[in-house]
Amino acid sequence: MKYSNDQRTVMTLDAGGTNFVFGAISAYNEIMDPIHLPSAANNLELCLANIKNGFHAVRSRLQERGIAPVAISFAFPGPADYQNGIIGDLGNLPAFRGGIALGPMLEEEFGIPTFVNNDGDLYAYGESIAGFLPYINAELEKAGSPRRYKNLVGLTLGTGFGGGLICSGEMYIGDNCSGMEVWALSQRYSDDTNIEENISIRAVKRAYAEAVGISFENAPNPKDIYDISTGAKEGNQQAALDGKSPRRCAV
Repeated sequence: MKYSNDQRTVMTLDAGGTNFVFGAISAYNEIMDPIHLPSAANNLELCLANIKNGFHAVRSRLQERGIAPVAISFAFPGPADYQNGIIGDLGNLPAFRGGIALGPMLEEEFGIPTFVNNDGDLYAYGESIAGFLPYINAELEKAGSPRRYKNLVGLTLGTGFGGGLICSGEMYIGDNCSGMEVWALSQRYSDDTNIEENISIRAVKRAYAEAVGISFENAPNPKDIYDISTGAKEGNQQAALDGKSPRRCAV
Protein backbone atom coordinates (compact mmCIF):
# COMPACT_ATOMS: atom_id res chain seq x y z
CA MET A 1 0.00 0.00 0.00
CA LYS A 2 1.19 3.47 -0.92
CA TYR A 3 1.97 4.85 2.54
CA SER A 4 2.49 1.65 4.50
CA ASN A 5 6.16 2.47 5.16
CA ASP A 6 5.81 6.25 5.52
CA GLN A 7 7.17 7.09 8.97
CA ARG A 8 5.94 10.70 9.04
CA THR A 9 3.44 11.46 11.80
CA VAL A 10 0.18 13.32 11.23
CA MET A 11 -2.15 14.62 13.94
CA THR A 12 -5.78 13.71 13.34
CA LEU A 13 -9.28 14.64 14.44
CA ASP A 14 -12.60 12.89 13.94
CA ALA A 15 -15.14 15.67 14.42
CA GLY A 16 -18.75 14.85 15.16
CA GLY A 17 -21.68 16.81 16.45
CA THR A 18 -21.23 15.34 19.95
CA ASN A 19 -17.54 14.52 20.41
CA PHE A 20 -14.11 15.38 19.04
CA VAL A 21 -11.65 12.48 18.93
CA PHE A 22 -7.97 13.43 18.53
CA GLY A 23 -5.09 11.14 17.68
CA ALA A 24 -2.00 10.62 15.54
CA ILE A 25 -1.13 8.21 12.75
CA SER A 26 2.02 6.98 11.02
CA ALA A 27 2.11 4.51 8.13
CA TYR A 28 -1.65 3.79 8.42
CA ASN A 29 -1.35 3.02 12.13
CA GLU A 30 -2.71 4.88 15.15
CA ILE A 31 0.29 5.50 17.39
CA MET A 32 -1.40 6.82 20.53
CA ASP A 33 -4.57 6.40 22.52
CA PRO A 34 -7.28 8.80 21.39
CA ILE A 35 -8.13 11.99 23.28
CA HIS A 36 -11.85 12.78 23.61
CA LEU A 37 -13.29 16.26 24.10
CA PRO A 38 -16.89 17.50 23.76
CA SER A 39 -17.68 19.33 20.54
CA ALA A 40 -19.66 22.13 22.27
CA ALA A 41 -21.71 22.32 19.09
CA ASN A 42 -23.56 25.54 20.02
CA ASN A 43 -20.65 27.47 21.53
CA LEU A 44 -18.10 28.61 18.94
CA GLU A 45 -15.53 29.94 21.41
CA LEU A 46 -15.53 26.73 23.46
CA CYS A 47 -15.64 24.56 20.34
CA LEU A 48 -12.55 26.21 18.83
CA ALA A 49 -10.77 26.13 22.19
CA ASN A 50 -11.43 22.39 22.45
CA ILE A 51 -10.05 21.84 18.96
CA LYS A 52 -6.86 23.74 19.77
CA ASN A 53 -6.50 22.09 23.18
CA GLY A 54 -7.02 18.65 21.69
CA PHE A 55 -4.25 19.10 19.14
CA HIS A 56 -1.94 20.65 21.75
CA ALA A 57 -2.48 17.59 23.94
CA VAL A 58 -1.66 15.27 21.03
CA ARG A 59 1.49 17.21 20.17
CA SER A 60 2.63 17.16 23.79
CA ARG A 61 2.28 13.37 23.96
CA LEU A 62 4.20 13.01 20.70
CA GLN A 63 6.96 15.34 21.85
CA GLU A 64 7.42 13.21 24.98
CA ARG A 65 8.33 10.38 22.60
CA GLY A 66 10.60 12.56 20.47
CA ILE A 67 8.12 12.72 17.60
CA ALA A 68 7.47 15.93 15.65
CA PRO A 69 4.21 15.88 13.64
CA VAL A 70 4.53 17.12 10.06
CA ALA A 71 0.89 17.99 9.41
CA ILE A 72 -2.66 18.07 10.69
CA SER A 73 -5.25 16.16 8.68
CA PHE A 74 -8.79 15.58 9.83
CA ALA A 75 -12.38 14.86 9.02
CA PHE A 76 -15.07 17.49 9.49
CA PRO A 77 -18.75 17.49 8.51
CA GLY A 78 -19.96 19.55 5.57
CA PRO A 79 -20.99 21.57 3.78
CA ALA A 80 -17.63 23.34 3.63
CA ASP A 81 -15.00 24.84 1.37
CA TYR A 82 -12.55 22.07 2.14
CA GLN A 83 -9.79 23.21 -0.21
CA ASN A 84 -9.49 26.46 1.72
CA GLY A 85 -10.24 24.95 5.12
CA ILE A 86 -13.39 27.02 5.66
CA ILE A 87 -16.21 25.35 7.60
CA GLY A 88 -19.72 26.70 7.73
CA ASP A 89 -23.47 26.20 8.04
CA LEU A 90 -23.34 22.75 9.60
CA GLY A 91 -26.53 21.10 10.76
CA ASN A 92 -24.93 19.27 13.68
CA LEU A 93 -22.39 21.99 14.61
CA PRO A 94 -24.47 25.18 14.47
CA ALA A 95 -21.72 27.30 16.06
CA PHE A 96 -19.92 27.33 12.70
CA ARG A 97 -22.76 28.99 10.81
CA GLY A 98 -21.55 31.83 8.61
CA GLY A 99 -18.14 30.29 7.91
CA ILE A 100 -15.06 29.73 10.07
CA ALA A 101 -11.54 29.53 8.59
CA LEU A 102 -10.62 26.51 10.69
CA GLY A 103 -7.75 25.27 8.52
CA PRO A 104 -5.87 28.60 8.40
CA MET A 105 -6.44 29.06 12.14
CA LEU A 106 -4.74 25.75 12.94
CA GLU A 107 -1.88 26.39 10.51
CA GLU A 108 -1.18 29.65 12.31
CA GLU A 109 -1.50 28.00 15.74
CA PHE A 110 0.77 25.01 15.05
CA GLY A 111 2.97 26.12 12.15
CA ILE A 112 2.36 22.99 10.05
CA PRO A 113 0.12 22.30 7.01
CA THR A 114 -3.51 21.54 7.79
CA PHE A 115 -5.76 19.47 5.55
CA VAL A 116 -9.52 19.23 6.11
CA ASN A 117 -12.00 17.10 4.24
CA ASN A 118 -15.44 15.61 4.63
CA ASP A 119 -15.73 12.84 7.21
CA GLY A 120 -17.83 10.60 4.97
CA ASP A 121 -15.49 11.10 2.02
CA LEU A 122 -12.41 10.33 4.11
CA TYR A 123 -14.05 7.25 5.61
CA ALA A 124 -14.75 5.90 2.13
CA TYR A 125 -11.26 6.81 0.92
CA GLY A 126 -9.66 5.06 3.88
CA GLU A 127 -11.67 1.91 3.20
CA SER A 128 -10.62 2.05 -0.45
CA ILE A 129 -6.86 2.28 0.17
CA ALA A 130 -6.36 0.39 3.43
CA GLY A 131 -9.62 -1.26 4.43
CA PHE A 132 -12.50 -3.11 2.86
CA LEU A 133 -11.63 -2.67 -0.83
CA PRO A 134 -8.08 -4.09 -0.68
CA TYR A 135 -9.40 -6.87 1.58
CA ILE A 136 -12.03 -7.86 -1.00
CA ASN A 137 -9.51 -7.70 -3.84
CA ALA A 138 -7.04 -9.84 -1.88
CA GLU A 139 -9.75 -12.43 -1.23
CA LEU A 140 -10.61 -12.46 -4.93
CA GLU A 141 -6.95 -12.96 -5.81
CA LYS A 142 -6.64 -15.86 -3.35
CA ALA A 143 -9.74 -17.43 -4.88
CA GLY A 144 -8.23 -17.19 -8.36
CA SER A 145 -10.79 -14.68 -9.59
CA PRO A 146 -9.73 -12.15 -12.26
CA ARG A 147 -12.15 -9.58 -10.86
CA ARG A 148 -10.88 -6.51 -9.04
CA TYR A 149 -12.84 -3.53 -7.66
CA LYS A 150 -11.89 0.15 -7.76
CA ASN A 151 -15.20 1.75 -6.81
CA LEU A 152 -16.78 2.01 -3.37
CA VAL A 153 -19.62 3.78 -1.57
CA GLY A 154 -19.25 4.32 2.19
CA LEU A 155 -21.99 5.52 4.56
CA THR A 156 -21.55 6.82 8.10
CA LEU A 157 -24.20 6.74 10.81
CA GLY A 158 -23.86 8.57 14.11
CA THR A 159 -24.79 12.02 15.34
CA GLY A 160 -25.45 12.68 11.65
CA PHE A 161 -25.58 10.78 8.35
CA GLY A 162 -22.83 11.02 5.77
CA GLY A 163 -21.21 9.25 2.88
CA GLY A 164 -18.37 9.08 0.40
CA LEU A 165 -17.89 7.82 -3.15
CA ILE A 166 -14.66 6.45 -4.60
CA CYS A 167 -14.49 6.15 -8.40
CA SER A 168 -11.53 4.33 -9.96
CA GLY A 169 -9.52 4.89 -6.80
CA GLU A 170 -10.20 8.65 -6.65
CA MET A 171 -12.37 10.50 -4.15
CA TYR A 172 -15.41 12.02 -5.84
CA ILE A 173 -15.53 15.65 -4.72
CA GLY A 174 -18.38 16.98 -6.82
CA ASP A 175 -19.39 20.59 -7.35
CA ASN A 176 -18.54 22.90 -4.43
CA CYS A 177 -17.24 19.97 -2.33
CA SER A 178 -20.75 18.51 -2.14
CA GLY A 179 -20.42 15.29 -4.12
CA MET A 180 -21.82 12.99 -1.43
CA GLU A 181 -23.79 15.22 0.94
CA VAL A 182 -26.32 12.44 1.45
CA TRP A 183 -27.54 13.91 4.75
CA ALA A 184 -29.58 16.42 2.72
CA LEU A 185 -31.55 13.83 0.74
CA SER A 186 -35.31 13.97 0.96
CA GLN A 187 -37.22 11.13 2.57
CA ARG A 188 -40.75 9.83 2.37
CA TYR A 189 -41.83 10.36 5.97
CA SER A 190 -41.73 14.14 6.09
CA ASP A 191 -41.72 16.90 3.47
CA ASP A 192 -40.05 19.47 5.72
CA THR A 193 -37.01 17.53 7.00
CA ASN A 194 -34.07 15.81 5.36
CA ILE A 195 -33.15 12.17 5.81
CA GLU A 196 -30.58 12.87 8.53
CA GLU A 197 -33.31 14.09 10.85
CA ASN A 198 -34.94 10.67 10.76
CA ILE A 199 -32.04 8.20 10.98
CA SER A 200 -29.38 9.88 13.12
CA ILE A 201 -28.70 9.63 16.86
CA ARG A 202 -30.82 12.68 17.55
CA ALA A 203 -33.68 11.14 15.53
CA VAL A 204 -33.72 8.06 17.76
CA LYS A 205 -33.53 10.18 20.92
CA ARG A 206 -36.23 12.54 19.69
CA ALA A 207 -38.56 9.68 18.79
CA TYR A 208 -38.25 8.13 22.24
CA ALA A 209 -38.62 11.52 23.97
CA GLU A 210 -41.82 12.26 22.05
CA ALA A 211 -43.23 8.82 22.78
CA VAL A 212 -42.75 9.05 26.55
CA GLY A 213 -43.36 12.81 26.90
CA ILE A 214 -39.93 13.95 28.08
CA SER A 215 -37.54 16.59 26.79
CA PHE A 216 -34.97 15.72 24.15
CA GLU A 217 -32.19 16.68 26.58
CA ASN A 218 -33.41 14.06 29.06
CA ALA A 219 -33.76 11.27 26.50
CA PRO A 220 -31.34 8.32 26.80
CA ASN A 221 -28.84 7.59 24.07
CA PRO A 222 -29.72 5.03 21.35
CA LYS A 223 -27.78 2.19 23.00
CA ASP A 224 -29.75 2.70 26.20
CA ILE A 225 -32.99 2.85 24.21
CA TYR A 226 -32.07 -0.47 22.63
CA ASP A 227 -31.40 -1.93 26.07
CA ILE A 228 -34.78 -0.64 27.23
CA SER A 229 -36.43 -2.34 24.24
CA THR A 230 -34.90 -5.70 25.19
CA GLY A 231 -35.67 -5.30 28.88
CA ALA A 232 -32.01 -5.06 29.85
CA LYS A 233 -32.61 -1.56 31.27
CA GLU A 234 -35.57 0.09 32.94
CA GLY A 235 -37.67 2.45 30.88
CA ASN A 236 -40.71 2.60 28.62
CA GLN A 237 -40.23 -0.62 26.64
CA GLN A 238 -43.22 -0.06 24.38
CA ALA A 239 -41.95 3.38 23.37
CA ALA A 240 -38.55 1.91 22.58
CA LEU A 241 -40.17 -0.76 20.41
CA ASP A 242 -42.83 1.43 18.80
CA GLY A 243 -42.41 1.73 15.05
CA LYS A 244 -45.92 2.78 14.07
CA SER A 245 -45.18 6.47 13.72
CA PRO A 246 -42.73 7.57 10.99
CA ARG A 247 -41.12 9.87 13.52
CA ARG A 248 -40.30 6.94 15.77
CA CYS A 249 -37.54 4.44 15.23
CA ALA A 250 -38.20 0.76 15.82
CA VAL A 251 -35.16 -0.82 17.44
